[in-house]
Amino acid sequence: MNKLKIKKIILIAIIVLAIAAGLILFIISLKKTVKKIYPPKTNAPKIAIVIDDWGYRKDNYSIFEEINLPFDVAILPNLPYSKETAQFAKKSGKEIILHLPLEPDNEDKIRLEADTITTLMNSDQIREILLLDLDSVPFVRGVSNHMGSKATADKRLMKVIFRELKRKKMFFLDSFVTDKTIVSTLAKLIKIPVAQRTVFLDNNPDSDYILKQLVLLANKAKQNGSAIGIGHERVLTLKVLKDYLPKLKKMGFNFVYVSELVK
Repeated sequence: MNKLKIKKIILIAIIVLAIAAGLILFIISLKKTVKKIYPPKTNAPKIAIVIDDWGYRKDNYSIFEEINLPFDVAILPNLPYSKETAQFAKKSGKEIILHLPLEPDNEDKIRLEADTITTLMNSDQIREILLLDLDSVPFVRGVSNHMGSKATADKRLMKVIFRELKRKKMFFLDSFVTDKTIVSTLAKLIKIPVAQRTVFLDNNPDSDYILKQLVLLANKAKQNGSAIGIGHERVLTLKVLKDYLPKLKKMGFNFVYVSELVK
């Protein structure tokens, strides 16, 4: 074998070794890169926010648009802006709930909405009002109770409502205004999807209070995997949500619609 052939063999060997070394370095580098790609947080705590009592006005539409996270819009029926609010909410990509007026325990001390469903009504009256209310709010996915501490404890009344909701394939959100509620038990019997409010956010119209309630809501979501907070269509509530919800999002909380939490 002459010197020229030996040199060629040595050169080819060097090239092969260089390629092999480069490949090894590439694989090591790739492994390091893959280790930095963290898997998605599939078990991130889920939070659903519901804002009640829309339909009387449209003053807060601008703040509504500034909350760029999912939340549910609970609209009272047959009000001046019930339909318009539902259309606006739909255009903004929000989920819409009929906020159904139901009889409270202390009705003599509270101003009731027109056509509030009461325990004295017969089944036909209950059904008629419910259907009219549903017709007054387009794009509805589910129903929640406005007031209703007496009604949500009444099995006969709620059975009429639940049968109609089952027929329309809608869920029910129990605002949970009484510990006597039969909503969850009855929903299981009739087999309709149901959820229950975890925290009221703004019973006290104070920004510090609302923030404390949001912290409580987040802690409940951590403990249980999910939580539902209910607030009201007020400037202060919406402003606090606009400022604070993105911070919770950065902390790893996943904002969802109520329909994703019903069982």
